Amino acid sequence: MSLVRSAGLQKFRQVVEGLGGDANAYARKAGLPDGALDTDELLVEDTALAAVLEIAAADLGCPDLGLRVAEAQDFGMLGPLAVAIQHSASVADALECTSRYLFVHARDLSVSLVDDPDGARGVVGLRYSFGAGVRPLPQATDMTTLFVHRAVMFLVGGDYGLRSVDLPHQPVAARTRYEDAFGARVRFGRDSALLRVPSSLLSRPLDGVDETLRRLALAFLSRHSPEAGPVVAAKVRAVLDQSLGTGSTDLVDVARVLAVHPRTLQRQLAAEGESFASILEGVRRARARTYLTTTDMPLAQVSNLVGFAEQAVLTRCARRWWGRTPTALRREARVRG
Repeated sequence: MSLVRSAGLQKFRQVVEGLGGDANAYARKAGLPDGALDTDELLVEDTALAAVLEIAAADLGCPDLGLRVAEAQDFGMLGPLAVAIQHSASVADALECTSRYLFVHARDLSVSLVDDPDGARGVVGLRYSFGAGVRPLPQATDMTTLFVHRAVMFLVGGDYGLRSVDLPHQPVAARTRYEDAFGARVRFGRDSALLRVPSSLLSRPLDGVDETLRRLALAFLSRHSPEAGPVVAAKVRAVLDQSLGTGSTDLVDVARVLAVHPRTLQRQLAAEGESFASILEGVRRARARTYLTTTDMPLAQVSNLVGFAEQAVLTRCARRWWGRTPTALRREARVRG
């Protein structure tokens, strides 16, 4: 089990309710947390995400549900990663960026280039992997693979010469439905989910690149990457940043996300000169400052979003962090603005 951002369920509610289904009931049955269908920022179990698609598809008698959801999804659901990808110089740069920073979106997902399984000259494989030993359910595989295909089309502005598609399961919808969705031949029961694309695609430049936007997005992603400074501390910081205000920030739960024992996690952080408490405080401090200086939301709401049970706790922390009250910090920011 791994965790992914609930952005992966973007448009699920819209598609399901358009078919007459009860999206909330399916979410509860799959064990998804409240709000998972209506926000992009919750961390949810990948098994629950896959399960809700299977549950809904079966109840609605809609075997192509995963394909339908992917067709409705927006490339922007990847957040800052989408910005960095879109403003890369070429398709190869975009793929490198995706491979490096997909951790921010989902820890065990990866996109990589591999040799063409057919050995065809001038063709490479764009493989979407779900983690070692994981054989994902058909609806989630259909949804994510089609999303990758549509993302490439979005980047290059249309057709890119897709040769064929490999899927690791047998078809759950009509074969023609798959081929209509991908616009290419689809092969089933293969080793992995993979798009066979022309190798020349990699050098294709992207249009409308804004280097400033790319640098800003990469700066954000770098702060949350396991390669940014001490490895374990960066992973903890990334999980806390995504969980703050929407999920648990307890040591035990963060350790579970990272698949380590809590005591082991504490020892690893200590070896890097860090502590769980100091990382959590740093994430809270940065988030609180952003809310206080860039929004008008009530202080009680700010307190809740940074994980404090009472507004008084925010006030005490603000005095310790910045030597002033939250209200005074907000006032100073407005004067400077």
